Amino acid sequence: MAGTRRPGEFEAIARWLAPLAAKAPGALGLVDDAAVLLPRPGQELVLTLDTMVSGVHFLADDPPDLVARKLVRVNLSDLAAMGAEPAGCLLALTLTEAEDAAWLEAFAAGLGADLEEFGLALLGGDTAATPGALTLSLTALGWVPEGTAIRRSTAGAGEDIWVTGTLGDAALALALIEGRSAGRAIGEFPFLRERYRLPRPRSTVGPRLRGIATAMIDVSDGLAADLGHICETSGLAAAVAFVALPLSGEARALLDADAALAHAVAAGGDDYELLFTAKPDDAARIAAVAEETGVPIARIGAMRAGSGAEIRGLDGRPMTLEATGWRHF
Repeated sequence: MAGTRRPGEFEAIARWLAPLAAKAPGALGLVDDAAVLLPRPGQELVLTLDTMVSGVHFLADDPPDLVARKLVRVNLSDLAAMGAEPAGCLLALTLTEAEDAAWLEAFAAGLGADLEEFGLALLGGDTAATPGALTLSLTALGWVPEGTAIRRSTAGAGEDIWVTGTLGDAALALALIEGRSAGRAIGEFPFLRERYRLPRPRSTVGPRLRGIATAMIDVSDGLAADLGHICETSGLAAAVAFVALPLSGEARALLDADAALAHAVAAGGDDYELLFTAKPDDAARIAAVAEETGVPIARIGAMRAGSGAEIRGLDGRPMTLEATGWRHF
């Protein structure tokens, strides 16, 4: 279907997006101006929005189904970071002339697959055209029991710092794609490439950390930056050892070949892992969550009095990072 003409706005919505809303009565078939959502008794509504721009957040030639799934997953990661369970979403597509019928069909297929996998309902949204870059926005809604949402501003001195999964995979993949690791190609590292294209939100872990995590954030802007957000909002300092950071096998192999890329692990973004603090005597409960969900969780440091996040390198000295994470502007 490559190169097939894109239908008009309402035909496109009816053909590819309305079927994704069929399981959500409140979406009203996507034929009204807004959706209707009935609040859950004793629950609070958590809302988040992420925007992805071609050439900034994904590559222009990335498969459209993977782009759609990444858009869903970066939002789910925000919900997980507050301990919320996914409920629904709103989608905004700002399309260029390049997105034809085949592109839209593949995008909708990827979107539908992840909505089904993560239990989300498409509730509505908007479509528009632009002479600029392809721009995609998704607003995700989630539920959390009243008073249990996990904030990033409530860490305590002496608490441990934990992180799910592995760190640095996406940043290392981007370094390979951009040619910042001499002599190594992204094709040698399929796991890193997959982690960059298709993050795995920790939607099963976040809700289970309610009552355990004292503060939490997802690692989207990079470990140094996101840990810095916890420090700043909690009025504390953090000490982390690089040697304690959980790394994938491919990440370790790449760092063995090019140690200079350690800064990408410490400061790069797009991990979408959960970074949280907890009291030392909750280590056993955290281990139980890891076992129940099948997601590894590693202790990487501790909070302390003071300000700022410090990451100690393999030599035991604080790492000097040229950039401390992604900034949108």
